[in-house]
Amino acid sequence: MQDIGTYIKKLRISIIGEPRNPLDSKIFHKISLIALFAWVGLGSDAMSSSSYGPQEAYLALGGHIYLAIFVAISIVLTIFVISTSYSQIVELFPTGGGGYLVASKLLSPSLGMLSGCALLIDYVLTISISIASGVDAVLSFLPTSWQMIKLEFAFFVILILRICNRIK
Repeated sequence: MQDIGTYIKKLRISIIGEPRNPLDSKIFHKISLIALFAWVGLGSDAMSSSSYGPQEAYLALGGHIYLAIFVAISIVLTIFVISTSYSQIVELFPTGGGGYLVASKLLSPSLGMLSGCALLIDYVLTISISIASGVDAVLSFLPTSWQMIKLEFAFFVILILRICNRIK
């Protein structure tokens, strides 16, 4: 039974990585880069939404193209609500804070944890959609017979990202 536990631990370390020591002085340099990477991540989140979202919304409308005006109004309203919310959050937390911190302080630690988990899921889905869309774009240059390797090519891209992420 201990062999299975050791195997699971090795698998977890190979996928997630080894635990970090918060008392290590080198880790603070990496933590300070997290804000920059989060900003880049938020940029890609917005970019992927604006790049893939309108096409998918248009496809979802099907033959009801006249409803596109309501989709556009909803998008503008959503942007207004989010911008207003962010303005208020910046006033309340001038030193910074993400969804986890804001929800933990204003609502409860449990809802802060839920917010953090939702953000993590959002990032995973954003990366997944970006990879799938990128694979579609790359394979659109190739003959139609190559379309059957979409899944394998997407796994290859994920593997390359994993390798790049492990490089220290």
